[in-house]
Amino acid sequence: MSDRVALVTGSTSGIGAATARRLARDGYKVALHSRTSADIGKRMATELGGASYHQADLADDQATRDLVANVLNRHGRLDVLVNNAGQSIRIPHADLRAATPAVWRRMLDINLIAPFVLVTEAEPALRKSAEAGRPACIVNIGTHAGVRPKGASIPYATAKAGLHHLTRLLALTLGPAIRVNCVAPGLVETPMVASWPEATELWNTRSAMRRPAKPEDIADLVAALAANDYVTGEIVIADGGLNLT
Repeated sequence: MSDRVALVTGSTSGIGAATARRLARDGYKVALHSRTSADIGKRMATELGGASYHQADLADDQATRDLVANVLNRHGRLDVLVNNAGQSIRIPHADLRAATPAVWRRMLDINLIAPFVLVTEAEPALRKSAEAGRPACIVNIGTHAGVRPKGASIPYATAKAGLHHLTRLLALTLGPAIRVNCVAPGLVETPMVASWPEATELWNTRSAMRRPAKPEDIADLVAALAANDYVTGEIVIADGGLNLT
């Protein structure tokens, strides 16, 4: 495992940071990424053996393409791509006018188009990785709101639903050399949801597990999908059983 490389986008906090640390423990050299938080990223790269840090705004197509090129220049290969970077916005679903075209474009750019561009740029390196005998792996981070009519806003949920369907389409298109799966969390204890107490109350009282997920819960699932050489095209819901209610 010491030569295998994983790129985890949005990996300086929350799910991304937990995933980067978990994959590093599993033996991957991790390419960290963020749009801001460069100091945190560089510090994490020092802590995780063989890691690197790369800054890029995934709303910029060229910067997104350059991210993959920079990772390959640094590490010489890519075996796992985790499309974790995303952006949400809280808009009541009934407030249709607040979901402006600008909001829609931002949600689609970051949550759907950027992951597709990253996959497009990473495909040759991932196929090269598969020549060693193991399929390469892509794990997208979606949301339970991409499966049920829930979520922080209609544009966000719709963009993530598109990412779920993209996962299935890519699994068919890229297999068997590259497996593509998606983890769809519910509420996760991250800075993004710290100011959303009503959502925390919902998970504490109605989900089967009676709590939101910790970032490490999601990271464990990503690592499991990276370790398995057969599963592809799956959307794994990780909402503590809230979808059962």
